Amino acid sequence: MEKQFSLWKKQCVEKLDASKKGSVDENIQHVVTLLNCCEQFFTTSSCSGRIILIDGVPDSTDVQKQNCSWLFVSHQKCTADELTSSLARSEGDALLKFEPFVLHVQCRKLEDAQLVTKKLLMSSVTTLPRLQHVSSDLQHSAAVNSGFRNSGLTVGKTGKIIAAVRSTHGLEVPLSHKGKLLVDHDYVRFLVQIANQKMEENLRRIDRFYQSLQMALPAEQLQRLQIAAPPSSQELPPPPPTPQTVEGREGGDALRICL
Repeated sequence: MEKQFSLWKKQCVEKLDASKKGSVDENIQHVVTLLNCCEQFFTTSSCSGRIILIDGVPDSTDVQKQNCSWLFVSHQKCTADELTSSLARSEGDALLKFEPFVLHVQCRKLEDAQLVTKKLLMSSVTTLPRLQHVSSDLQHSAAVNSGFRNSGLTVGKTGKIIAAVRSTHGLEVPLSHKGKLLVDHDYVRFLVQIANQKMEENLRRIDRFYQSLQMALPAEQLQRLQIAAPPSSQELPPPPPTPQTVEGREGGDALRICL
């Protein structure tokens, strides 16, 4: 199985990045690099989180983004002016969304997947009979403590073990119908403020997840990899005392992978 895993990793390295952006998002390059430089992991898809405005066909039941027009997308915070100018181009049903960080990691063994998701998997561990021996310490590790409470593991028929790191603090609000704005500009500014707060919290969670990964990996392996420090964009103000969240994709990866 280890030979098959090495083959899968090699194939993933060599294939082109099929994501819409075509590259790994800057805010998670350090996370993707850390995982891909470990022999027991490689990332299959990722997105650092984004604020998007999509324009769908009026009265359509098809909500797939592939059939919509992308009016605006940002992997950073945005301004109300940017969103308003993009809304002016709407001819259908415009929808504002914040989509949080998502990461899929293929793992060599179940034990390796536990390392990625331990602190993430309070509920998912119980869905895998072979993982029920995992200690309570493992169950309180990288994702729950980082805020990614919608994470879990899947084991495919071919033996592929995928750890999915996901969060639930999304946002989805309709803004126009048949090209006509449904809300006033004050409400648009309010939504931008909420979306930006979610983006800041999203980056804080990414930073906590990265730190948890470093703590979970053996010190000797970290020294051998010589992983650089995370980008300064992770240095964000602390969250407000009582943050409000709205409970609720994938890009691709073509970053350096050390075999």
